[in-house]
Amino acid sequence: MFTGIVQATGRVEAVEPDGDNVRVRVDAGMLDLADVREGDSIAVDGCCLTVVAVAPPRLAFDVSQETLRCTRGFAAARRVNLEKALRLSDRLGGHLVTGHVDGVGRIAALRRAPDGAGVDMEVELPSALARYVARKGSIALDGVSLTTNAVDGARFTVHLIPHTLAVTTLVALATGAAVNIEADIVARYVERLHADAR
Repeated sequence: MFTGIVQATGRVEAVEPDGDNVRVRVDAGMLDLADVREGDSIAVDGCCLTVVAVAPPRLAFDVSQETLRCTRGFAAARRVNLEKALRLSDRLGGHLVTGHVDGVGRIAALRRAPDGAGVDMEVELPSALARYVARKGSIALDGVSLTTNAVDGARFTVHLIPHTLAVTTLVALATGAAVNIEADIVARYVERLHADAR
């Protein structure tokens, strides 16, 4: 479990075929790896991955075809958002994020905020995910916890404050770019409870 509060950005160094899977090697940058061990979970661009090797500042992960299918994948040299798994004693600064990416969206528009501070990002998501997104609800984009400011069909808008732009990889996204999306877990459970009540 994660919070969507990015702790550091890193860079994908290599993506290597490994049977049916791929091994992804990441330079973890400034992420504190002192307490990271093999078997730990790290969110990489919002995708919960298991550490299979630690050689600070580098980490390696085995990534399945299913993970590659439902995310935007991993490309060598790409910067990625990193977050270590939540401890029970940690502050929950964002929202509960599982690291189970629901699908891939596209950046439909980027607009400088009216007050000049930050950017409004409009995202188009797969229609099957649209029902899980509500105005003033929580959503994770590439592992970053954000609040939806507006929802219109299969599009929603979030505001990126200068701090978010400074400490995450979202600043590098351009119109048309793909982004990993994880809807708020509460919406999924509400849907299931509603379906079972019928």
